[in-house]
Amino acid sequence: MKAVLRWFFVLLLAMLALQLFFVARIALMAVTDPQSTTFERSEAWRILAEKDTLRWRQRWVDYAQISDHLKRAVIASEDDSFAWHEGVDWDALEKAWQKNTAAEERAAQLAAKGARTVRPPKIVGGSTITQQLAKNLLLSGERTLLRKGQELVLAYLLEKLLSKQRILELYLNHVEWGEGVFGAEAAAQHYYRKPAARLSADEAARLAVMLPRPRHYEKLPNSPYLADRASVIAGRLWRAELP
Repeated sequence: MKAVLRWFFVLLLAMLALQLFFVARIALMAVTDPQSTTFERSEAWRILAEKDTLRWRQRWVDYAQISDHLKRAVIASEDDSFAWHEGVDWDALEKAWQKNTAAEERAAQLAAKGARTVRPPKIVGGSTITQQLAKNLLLSGERTLLRKGQELVLAYLLEKLLSKQRILELYLNHVEWGEGVFGAEAAAQHYYRKPAARLSADEAARLAVMLPRPRHYEKLPNSPYLADRASVIAGRLWRAELP
């Protein structure tokens, strides 16, 4: 029993030390711009291993050097309650869970009826911009309940230690916009040959719609869904509240 308790306390101390490390890292981000994220580094290694060459485009630009159109488009598309939630949108998570459960049930029913081809259920997310930043900055890409729990903790810490504007600035500078393309400036140059500050409303909306599957849409620039969804987001820009 003593050995079990000893290992329990060691594990507890290790978890506490990890959380303190995360607190220190996040607090430092209030005054310093991170050069890269955990996700970016893992992607760099993947690309290097698969293609024997390193493709990397990322350049930090300050918040004021990013088009307000892009800021509004990303909020409208990814997290329309960004300005007032505290890191997690519980209503969005619940809706995503309900949609995913329904999709999985439909797929199971088709399989039970002997359908020849059953498409995998489309899984939708309910993560906020803050949660996505937490995951990209500091966590691995594995999908476990433990990692999701850590993501929620980090989202809370980000909201408490950084301003909303800083969170959005970090997100826009490091989010993936294609294979080896990270951040608003790299995306604007890659797709439109212009700086992020000069993106139009339509261009910004198109980039925002790419975010859930940027590598997929990079290969399908003429996707009807991309065009239709971008038109919807462009029409909603005025509703997006900036921090």
